[in-house]
Amino acid sequence: MTNDAATEAPQGEEFGFQADVAQLLELMTHSVYSEREVFLRELISNAADACEKLRYESLSNERLAAQAGAPLITITLDKEKRQLTIADNGVGMSRDELIAALGAIANSGTRAFLEKLGKEGAGESSSLIGRFGVGFYSVFMVADLVEVATRRAGEDEAWLWSSQGKGAYSIAPLAGADAPPVGARVTLHLNAESEEFLEPWRIENIVREHSGAVSTPIDLIDEPGKEPRRIADGVALWTKPKSEITQEQYADFYRQLSGGFDEPALIAHWRAEGRTEYTVLAFVPGARPFDLFEPSRKSKSKLYVRRVLISRDVELLPAWLRFVRLVVDSADIPLNVSREMAQKSPVLASIGKAVATRLLQELGKLAENEPEKFAQVWENFGAVIKEGLHEDPSRRDGIFAIARFASTKSDGKTRTLKDYVADLRENQTAIYYITGDDAKRLAASPQLEGLRARGVEVLLLDDAVDAFWVTSALGFEGKPFKSVTQGQADIDLIPKVEAEAEEAAPAENVGDLVTALKETLAESIEDVRVSTRLTESAACLIASDKGLDRQLARLLAESGQTALLGKPVLEINAKHPAVTALATSLREKGREGAADGMYLLLDLARAADGEAPVDPAAFARRLGALIARGV
Repeated sequence: MTNDAATEAPQGEEFGFQADVAQLLELMTHSVYSEREVFLRELISNAADACEKLRYESLSNERLAAQAGAPLITITLDKEKRQLTIADNGVGMSRDELIAALGAIANSGTRAFLEKLGKEGAGESSSLIGRFGVGFYSVFMVADLVEVATRRAGEDEAWLWSSQGKGAYSIAPLAGADAPPVGARVTLHLNAESEEFLEPWRIENIVREHSGAVSTPIDLIDEPGKEPRRIADGVALWTKPKSEITQEQYADFYRQLSGGFDEPALIAHWRAEGRTEYTVLAFVPGARPFDLFEPSRKSKSKLYVRRVLISRDVELLPAWLRFVRLVVDSADIPLNVSREMAQKSPVLASIGKAVATRLLQELGKLAENEPEKFAQVWENFGAVIKEGLHEDPSRRDGIFAIARFASTKSDGKTRTLKDYVADLRENQTAIYYITGDDAKRLAASPQLEGLRARGVEVLLLDDAVDAFWVTSALGFEGKPFKSVTQGQADIDLIPKVEAEAEEAAPAENVGDLVTALKETLAESIEDVRVSTRLTESAACLIASDKGLDRQLARLLAESGQTALLGKPVLEINAKHPAVTALATSLREKGREGAADGMYLLLDLARAADGEAPVDPAAFARRLGALIARGV
């Protein structure tokens, strides 16, 4: 289609938004947001990305290289028409790209945003913009009509996209004289409540706060006919010396990079020289991203080559550092490298390894110098960092140095493995732990009783990954990790903190009881033995000496590997009144007469382990009969 044809017959087409998008626009229009200025940050980010994309594409396309001028974003204010315009000389969009970019959201961001908004309410919704990929749609918080005039670099046709944000949009050909030479021009017809965004000082403040560190210059035209003036220099922040960058500028850039509104907990900025030269600017977020544990989530690292954006989501860091927001700029990667080739580049792999090592060192420094700030980092991301203990053995020692754990001695806080080893009891040869999904419930587990009586500290590991790394890590400072729910306790040589005033006598015929329990409960348990770990409870369940840790077996069973769950071992406390009474019942009534008590003993052990009785109905009947006897 030629420009003349477009002038003669500007036929427009009407399109309906996807259902999710239409619902989002309704919320944008009618909900009250405390920080509506977020729309400008989103538009500037889109414009800067378009400029970067044109620079990238022009490297291998001479025609585009001829069109690509110095990247520039221009904001124009027109109070008389109540219009705010943001123009860029970036790559622009074709008709199909307009439909794909502005008529739909390619991922589940909208649905997640709507669900989150429903839970948190409009009062918190401003902090959610930018975290769910809603980007461009924030313009409808301030505008009654939005028009996007655009011409794709390298193409003759130009297009006008327009919408009132009420469920539909239109796309029409645009005459050449009315279209930008290249790039896009977004015109917002502001609503009556948004006239503040026509004030030059207001726009300058927003740009300084949210977009001052973008790598594209930004000019402001206060009113039509006036000369533009530069309000952001477009110098990439990471290229500046650290001494010239303020904490506010770092924080502004972080928010632009992450799309969030929190303050970074850690900022790491360095230049590496040697065989490979590169500059790194990394941020550890101050708040946990909503999708941190999504299986598809990967590290979000931006890769630049001499300030040319090669990829905005290169997989540079290991998965256990996926929460870090990162920019890497290197001159040692070929400029014509494709995004796919970048993923396989040996130079990039080398950079990734070095960056991961340095970030681990920076986290170690934070833990040493600012323990309170690091404690918050660990609370947000400790469960992810611990994945490295299982997946990244080469850095295991470094992760152990910063890892923090709840324990039976931590009193609601966390302790390091060095703290643990420093408090080892006499004759203690292992680091004891228990895994599960709730630290408070773990602390009350019967398997801890014998260790508690001996003053032995036990790590309370309540993250899912804990069940895996403890099986692959050999130990710490020569002390192996040992589960308190697996195998023999082997704690007899560790002296008790206080000798018992008067120990109860064990059941007289405990051997007969063990045999009867094995025979009666054979379908549910692998073995029965007298426990050395119980001091207060009547019974507990543990894994066999060669079996998997109970929590690990449960996790594997949930993923379909039920054969690995196996049968537990039942340990009984021969000095407990319930066990003594059961042994007496066995002697007087025989195995059948004592069967109900044996099943109750097993179900009590299962309940203490967080499991349901083997047969809930039978358990209720037996317990009811016990109550009826006045016990």
